[in-house]
Amino acid sequence: MSRGFTADDVSGQTGRTFLVTGANAGIGFEASKILAARGAHVILACRDSDRAEAAMNRIRVDVPKAELSFQPLDLADLDQVHDAAKAVLAGPRIDVLINNAGVMIPPKTITKQGYELQFGVNHLGTFAFTGLVHPHVDDRIVITGSIAHKNGAMDYSDLSASRSYHNWARYQMSKLANLLHMFELDRRLSAAGRATQAIGCHPGVALTELTRHLPLPLRTMTPLAAPFFNSAAQGAWPTLQAATGARVQGGDYLGPQGLGEVSGRSGPARATRDACDPKLARELWQRSIELTGVDPGL
Repeated sequence: MSRGFTADDVSGQTGRTFLVTGANAGIGFEASKILAARGAHVILACRDSDRAEAAMNRIRVDVPKAELSFQPLDLADLDQVHDAAKAVLAGPRIDVLINNAGVMIPPKTITKQGYELQFGVNHLGTFAFTGLVHPHVDDRIVITGSIAHKNGAMDYSDLSASRSYHNWARYQMSKLANLLHMFELDRRLSAAGRATQAIGCHPGVALTELTRHLPLPLRTMTPLAAPFFNSAAQGAWPTLQAATGARVQGGDYLGPQGLGEVSGRSGPARATRDACDPKLARELWQRSIELTGVDPGL
């Protein structure tokens, strides 16, 4: 039986280019640091240039010769997504796109185009950016899910959250959407004869800045629970396996191997029946085209 995948299993990546969204903190930062240490050129796609610059400086402390660059990207604004994609398409080709950026259980917030923030960023922004740049990606497209998808349900009736807002339900729906997107993207890439593959992953329960919106009592207890959860560095293992693992194939879904997929080394993860439903995925794909105005052409 495999012992599971960790950062130590990431092979040399010299000459390869990775674009990592949300790379200035948490799992995206940790994955970027390991990839840079293995010789990759890493493009940090982030909202804030100052935070991206600070992240690159932190990486260079451990990896002095790191090859890093910054790409502005705000997934909450589809106009800015188009601008970022245009810049990416004008640059060198990318080996791996890692869709890592996301938000979790924030107070009710609406994107520039009028969608609830979690669905707008976690899915619609990711769908649009991926749909625009996928012709420029040669090897893999990684999409980050969550064990929270297991309680998710697609509901298109109130995407602006004008009638009601429950932060966990919206997060769960956005994470179900991520997996539906990943499986459908891989099917369509394969049908189009593309060598590029789509792969999913989730970090388990990782202690990153995404936990900042947890209720105060839970945030207070977080240090006590830390031994049972993944650190940000450990939470990056499934991302790194999805992006670089030698035995990974399109449509694979990876996550921690510990009890409940909460923590541990990376390996195969379980997606729900809904997440694997091609009919639900096709419906989401079409609705996403209508909502974003981006047709991936697949």
